Amino acid sequence: MFEFFSSDCCDECCRSCTRRAVCVSGIILSGLIFSAVTMLLVLAFSPKQPPITRDCRTPKNGSGFLCDDQVTRIPPSDLCNGAPNCPSGADEDQHMCSDLPNNLPDNLVFHCGNPHFWIFTDQKCNFINNCGDCSDEIGMCTFFYAPYSHNSQFFVHYCLVTILCFWVDSSCPSCGAEWWACTPVDYQYCDCIPRSLCQDSRQHCFDWSDEYMCIKG
Repeated sequence: MFEFFSSDCCDECCRSCTRRAVCVSGIILSGLIFSAVTMLLVLAFSPKQPPITRDCRTPKNGSGFLCDDQVTRIPPSDLCNGAPNCPSGADEDQHMCSDLPNNLPDNLVFHCGNPHFWIFTDQKCNFINNCGDCSDEIGMCTFFYAPYSHNSQFFVHYCLVTILCFWVDSSCPSCGAEWWACTPVDYQYCDCIPRSLCQDSRQHCFDWSDEYMCIKG
């Protein structure tokens, strides 16, 4: 009798514990579902923040990059250089810097005459040959090829190819007061050299004007 009573008591106790566990689990699960649904509704109907506008003008009135604080403005060439210039480090954003120049704003990129090269816009018109072909300083020449036919009683018909060059000006200002206009022999310059190079007993201009005409700055 004692053993039978003890077994019934335990069975009843276990069934009661199981019901309580199932009940508690159901309450917890319902709470989690309710919280998830509430969060989704909040995200769906909360007002969306407008995208941050990065376009700005730098203190030198050039195209710049506006930081997250909407106050700090940095020149394009300070982007993705490994040294954060924005307070939040937005100028070194991993996604933006992972694929240059494709992930950069278009207004910060200048494409050189050679389509394989590009520079930041603040490196254009600075009297330095940053593109390597001077397209960032004096413009670029776009080539077109046109067939040319010639007939002669002495020669069979043959065809020549003529090259037509259409010059596209870079719209850069002329050499400033600290520069001397000439055709440089140095690769790093395009149509002028720094006056600091004048009268240094070395040829920097093809016509030697840097030695005989230019006044050292």
